[in-house]
Amino acid sequence: MAHTPFTQRGFTLIEVLVALLILSVLAATASKGIDAISTARQVADGSLKQTLRVQSVMTQLDADLSQVIDTQIVMGMQFDGANLRLTRRTSAGVQVVVWTVRERRLLRWASPETSRVGDLQAYWRNSNQLQGREVGTLVALNGVDQWQVFCFRNGSLSNCQSTGNVVRVPTASAASGAGGSGGSTTGGTTSGTTGATSGEGAVAALANREQLPQAVRSQLTLGEGSGMAGIVTRDMMLSPQP
Repeated sequence: MAHTPFTQRGFTLIEVLVALLILSVLAATASKGIDAISTARQVADGSLKQTLRVQSVMTQLDADLSQVIDTQIVMGMQFDGANLRLTRRTSAGVQVVVWTVRERRLLRWASPETSRVGDLQAYWRNSNQLQGREVGTLVALNGVDQWQVFCFRNGSLSNCQSTGNVVRVPTASAASGAGGSGGSTTGGTTSGTTGATSGEGAVAALANREQLPQAVRSQLTLGEGSGMAGIVTRDMMLSPQP
């Protein structure tokens, strides 16, 4: 009985090339999808980190403001449009803290802690001449285009630089006597080395002084390089003064 021979037939070269082309298209599509997922994840991680960074900065600023104390020796708080200077209480006395924006960077400088009047006055004077490279200066945030600070006083929100916020108060010399600059400061009071001045001397020692606000509103405008463009607003309370 005769048998019909079985003929084996494989793929032609054209079929193989078509199959390879299809596989390459699928691989390229899958690769783009994976890249898109990876990029989206990186962007999300970066946004989360920047959000946490901004939150950490605002928490530190809130902590500084909550410890503001008016020692009657230097200003308790002062904002000149670019620099926020304040005196805060610490476990070892008081220290001067400055928040400022330089070259689109929000910086924080803190002086050493002290309980001596002379040191506190020197730190306050030095805080007016900061260059941004001093010891104790930290870069809090990058990409800051603008910073505005508003003060809440007497039931209304206004510019912290408003002249209506100035009050007349005795200077440190009137409060502590002629030798007050050599004394110490504790809890906002000053002790001197000599007796109190006369009534006429106290009146003559009155000086203009900015009234401390009850609360502060901070508005940070973040732009390119910050990773979180937009305006960040935070309202913060100051501690009641004795």
